[in-house]
This record gives sequence, structure tokens and C-alpha cells, in this order.
Amino acid sequence: MNPTVKKIITSSILCCLSILSYSQETVEMTLDKAVAYALKNSDEIKIALLNIEDAEQRILETRATGLPQINGEAAYNRYLKIPTSALPEAFVNASRDAEGNLPEGFSNQITFALKNNFQAGVNLRTMVFDGSFFTGLKAASLYRNLVQDELAAKQQAIQNRVITAYLPVILLTENLKILDKNIANIEQLRMETNALYKEGFVEQLDVDRLELSSANLQVEKENLERQVATTMNTLKQIMNFPIETELIIQDNLGRTVPVPAKEDLEGEIDYYKRREYKVAETGIELNTLNESYVKNLYLPSLNLNLSYNQMFQGNKIFDDPNSFWAPTGIIGLSLNVPIFDGFGKKAKIQRAQLTTEIARTQHRQFARAIDTEVANARVDYQSAFQRVESQQRNLALAEKIYSTTQIKYKEGVGSSLEIAQAEQSLFSAQRNHLQALYDLLIAKLSLDVALGN
Repeated sequence: MNPTVKKIITSSILCCLSILSYSQETVEMTLDKAVAYALKNSDEIKIALLNIEDAEQRILETRATGLPQINGEAAYNRYLKIPTSALPEAFVNASRDAEGNLPEGFSNQITFALKNNFQAGVNLRTMVFDGSFFTGLKAASLYRNLVQDELAAKQQAIQNRVITAYLPVILLTENLKILDKNIANIEQLRMETNALYKEGFVEQLDVDRLELSSANLQVEKENLERQVATTMNTLKQIMNFPIETELIIQDNLGRTVPVPAKEDLEGEIDYYKRREYKVAETGIELNTLNESYVKNLYLPSLNLNLSYNQMFQGNKIFDDPNSFWAPTGIIGLSLNVPIFDGFGKKAKIQRAQLTTEIARTQHRQFARAIDTEVANARVDYQSAFQRVESQQRNLALAEKIYSTTQIKYKEGVGSSLEIAQAEQSLFSAQRNHLQALYDLLIAKLSLDVALGN
């Protein structure tokens, strides 16, 4: 085999193996790690960071308009045919002799240019006064603050989306673990009952009931496994995580029951903890600066101009006694005074004022919306907390009933129907308890989002 072909085949095999190994990689993930991964790999965050860099460059661009602008220029021209001008009639008449004749070789055409022309110079222009400059510079700095607040708001939103997608995975995974445990219990009981049936102590009906319960639990397990897969894919998509890589969730719902601070449940609302509120307020400030900027357009502007140029003319570039350099230097001021613009600036000012008033109204609306959101989140959390306490009591009772039913069945004073019913009640209580814990976590998340924690 050709060594080059062999090398290509070997590289391709290694590449395929590396892809296969990556697709089979397993990553353990906690909620904190999931949030950190999402923040690091989010395209929204990358765009927000680019917007911040753009805002920094915008400040430099605005500042540059108030600094001296220096430009150099050079130009070279060669006349293929030198332009001529006609002499005035009076000059021609003055050249005649007493008899009215012109001198020999006299021409009434004259040229004022030489064949080669070269010009080079430096021009400087700088602002002396412009009322809109400093307003624009302040607005550019304020815009930078705005995009920084928007970055923080996006980070908080991504964190909330990851948590919202992560919790259902935990809920379904916990349900799956409980279901596996219940399947193991019912299978153990089914085998024991089948042994008793063979000895003639129980009926075939008892075995059939337990087999039906086991089959129903298997169907439920398959449904849960599909739900886990789809919710896991949703979580990966939000995290911007490779879909082919397996995630193993390390958290569980019962590890930490969230208890908010008393201030979160009863205290005054700090609106500035909500990044969106700060963004809206910065928008009002930008609109106010826009009003000032338009008003400053009524003020005169003054600029300083300075230029220095050298001009060369000659029929020959070298060794031409008629060639010469002519320097030129100019310094001056230019004043621009707005007088009448057809009421264009007045209309711009009124539009800017209307925009500012709209922003203030929206800001007040957002504050009222926060009040409602916080009030509802506090009620929902209290309700969810009470449901958890209630479901804990129900779970304890269901576990007690199931344990008693098992004892009665093994002692021969209970039936398989009672076992199946108790098992179903226990599984239902377990699921309800997990659902209550999940609802409590969601309620705590909603409260944190409303408060801006």
C-alpha cells in the first residue's frame, strides 16, 4: 500500500474513533455547574460582550471628533498641452511701434503655467467650541453602562432558564428512581406470591394482580424514561451543550428545601435589584441627553483651521532654472451660527421630549408590574411550602399503610388486592411529594426572579 494512502486511512480511523469516544463521553453535572457552563458558552452572552466592546469603541469615536484632525495631501500634475490665455487688447496696442506694427515674433497669447506641478501640504482642523460634543460624549459613556446592565440582565435570564430546565430533569429522575424501587418491591412480592401459589396457599388471581401491577409500572417507567430524554435534550439546548454527550444529574429535590429570608417575604421591594429596571432607567437618561444634544444644535460652533503647503512648478523636474517652490501657510477660524432651519430642530426637540415621556411612563408601568409579580410570587411560595408539609404527612401515612399491608399479607390475613392498592397509594404519595418539592423550588425561583436576587 502507498505510504501516503496508508497515512490518510490511519488518520481517518483515529478521527472516527475520537468522535465516537467523544459522543460516548459522560459528564456529571450539578445545577451550579450547569449554570456556569451555560453562561460560558451562551451565544447571547458572547453578543452582549461584543456590544460592550462596541460601546467602548463608540466612546473613542465620539471623543475623536473633538480632537485635532491632521491630514497630509500631495498631488502631481504634468501638462501635456499647457493652457494659454489671450492678452488684453490694451496690452497688444501698447506693444505696437509708431507705425502701428507689432514686434517680430509677437503673440497675443501667453501662458502662466509650467509643464510640471507638484503640491504637498499638511492641514489641521480642531474644534474650539461645540455645545453638542460633550453631550454626545456623555451619552456614549451612558450607553456603555446600558449595555453592561443588559449583559447582567441576560446572565440572570440565562441562569433562570437553566434552572427552569434543570428542575424537571431532577423531578423525572427522582420519579424514575422511586419507580425502580417500587418495581423491585412488587417483583419481590410477586415471586414470593408465586411460590405460595405453587404450594397452594394463594390463588392464581393473587399472582395475576401482582403481575398486572408490575406490568403497569414497567409501562410507566418507559414513559418516564422518554420524558427524561426529552427534558434532558431541552436542558442541553439551553446550556449550548453537545447533544450527543451524556449528562448525569447529581442533584436531588430533597437535598435542600429553599427557605427565603424574611425580608424576601415581607420586606420592601428594591427595584434596582432588577436589572431590567436599571436598563429602563438608563434609557430615560439617554433620552434626556438626546434632548440636550438637540437643543445644543442651536448653539454656534467654532473651529480652528491651520494648513501649510509647498508648490513646485517647472518645465523640467531637474536642472530647470525657471522652476521654483512656492510655500503657502494659512491659519483661520470658522464660525457656524444656526439662524433658521425651517423649525426642524424644534420638531426634533419635541420628538425627543415625547420619547422621554414615553420612557418614563413605561418605567412606572414596569415598577407596578414588579409589585404585582413580587406579591404573587410571595403568595405562591407560601402556598407551595404548605403543600410540601401536607404531602410529607401524606407520604408518611402511605408508607405506614403499605408496611402494615405487607405484614398482614405475609401473615395470611391480607389480600394481594390490598397490597396492590397500598402500593399504588404509596407511589402516588411519593410522586405527589416530589411534585410538591418541585413546585416549591419553582416558587422560590419565581420569587428570586421577581425580587432580582
